[in-house]
Amino acid sequence: MKAEHNVVETLGLFRIHTHYYASPAPRGTVILVNGSLATTASFAQTVRYLQPHFNVVLFDEPYAGQSKPLNSNRRPITKEQEAGILLELIEHYQADHLMSFSWGGASALLALAQRPARIKKAIVLAFSPMINSAMRDYLERGIDLLLNAERRQLGELLNSTIGEYLPSLVKRFNFRHIISLEEHEYHQMAFHVSQVLTQDTRCYLRGSADIDVPILFINGDRDRYTSVEDARDFNRYVRRSSFATIQGAGHFLDMESREAWIQTRDAVLQYLAPDALVAPEPVEQHRPRGAQVIPMTV
Repeated sequence: MKAEHNVVETLGLFRIHTHYYASPAPRGTVILVNGSLATTASFAQTVRYLQPHFNVVLFDEPYAGQSKPLNSNRRPITKEQEAGILLELIEHYQADHLMSFSWGGASALLALAQRPARIKKAIVLAFSPMINSAMRDYLERGIDLLLNAERRQLGELLNSTIGEYLPSLVKRFNFRHIISLEEHEYHQMAFHVSQVLTQDTRCYLRGSADIDVPILFINGDRDRYTSVEDARDFNRYVRRSSFATIQGAGHFLDMESREAWIQTRDAVLQYLAPDALVAPEPVEQHRPRGAQVIPMTV
């Protein structure tokens, strides 16, 4: 399963490093949207179950991963710019399905509100339409650490909050990833967090009524930060919404256990291509979404 690597110019401002996985029997093309400060490596295990059935597109935001050295990163980019990048990549790769994880849901929903003609279905994982008390506490504790690039404290905060149910091995990789980031990456996240904390708690809903494609929202039943109950509030704003719950999973869903990975895989394939469902592949040890680099995400 090898990727084709490309650099795509977007918005006349940014150079985006992409990975394209061609499927042997494609039912379409899925573009995946990372969580905050994530890289394409975070979707390694997602590609594993999608690529037999769909072409898959991964990309790094301008400030992260393999896109980072291609851009100046002198100032933070906005969610509107991230949505614009996503829309141009959808056109470039002729993607007809979209799937986001955690903070990637913000730019995904902004893009979907512009009604990209190619997209037929979307999936939004680990996201909710509001900032509840647990998430607000996490963000308020994190913003000063981000502004001051307090690397070790950030890693510890992530693992003790939204990463509370991750296996110890994944937590170690998580911590290693967080402390290796550059200062502009922390400042990028702080920029978005400050916007969220100063806006209405339903700040993600702008334009949601304009979304005309069906969206499946998937959340873990143990996730205190983007809870199942909060996510279901999307039903009031997104006309064609449906919901799935991953039992025994927290915020990181399929990264947390093999059982959660199987449930997530089945929910995704049942929604996108029901005839694609197969029995789980045997593995010696499951390390969801490329445990070598686990992204920080809200």
